[in-house]
Amino acid sequence: AAAAAAAPPKPAPAATPAPAAAATPAVDPQAVAALEKMGRYLRSLKNFTVHGDTTLDVVTEDGQKLQFPGTVEYKVRVPNGMHLSWKTDRKERELFYDGKTLTVYGPKNKYYATVDAPPTLHDLMAVARDQYGIELPLPDLFLWGTADAPVSDLKAATFVGPARVDGSVTEQYAFRQDGVDWQLWLETGDKPLPRRLVITTTTDPAQPQYTTTLTWNTNAALKDSTFAFVPPKDSAKIELIEVDVAAVEEQP
Repeated sequence: AAAAAAAPPKPAPAATPAPAAAATPAVDPQAVAALEKMGRYLRSLKNFTVHGDTTLDVVTEDGQKLQFPGTVEYKVRVPNGMHLSWKTDRKERELFYDGKTLTVYGPKNKYYATVDAPPTLHDLMAVARDQYGIELPLPDLFLWGTADAPVSDLKAATFVGPARVDGSVTEQYAFRQDGVDWQLWLETGDKPLPRRLVITTTTDPAQPQYTTTLTWNTNAALKDSTFAFVPPKDSAKIELIEVDVAAVEEQP
């Protein structure tokens, strides 16, 4: 008993630390859900037009950043009709697709080339890029909501807040993927259309951007003639060379 009395008192148990507040996830489920909702809506559209007022940054060899304004206009009939017109200070192009052929036309020099095309717009995007090296503007408009634009690629996704674009009420989101940051302004309500898009290339120290503000008609009346190319009288037909063939021809 004496020994027990002489023993030093036991230290009081340490207070249990309060649990730390949960960190905000890098990929916000709210932002992902908004992106998926937009993708489903875009894939539900059958006949639409979309006009984009664009600005493209070009970085010179000595690191100076230049801006070039332009316009993009798509007229689309899903699954097999598209007319594209895009203009910048540097070039002007038109594309005609009717489900059977793809025609690329240069209004300034009046040259055109026609090749066989796959039966759907979805396949056309890949063929134009991979087979002929044609990078169509705003390809994400046709990829969102498909397996070719998986949300698993997102490294970060954030809801920024409400905003207005040309008088329309939107919600602004910010996303990050390997090599690119992008911002998206989505119209609120039952038509979650993308109204503004800013894409920043993060692999370039100058971080050039592509910006576009979009105007939509989701119930456009489009005729077959919209997608059929009729060569102007003073135009000339040329050959559209496949990427692999061009690479072989360039070898010494």
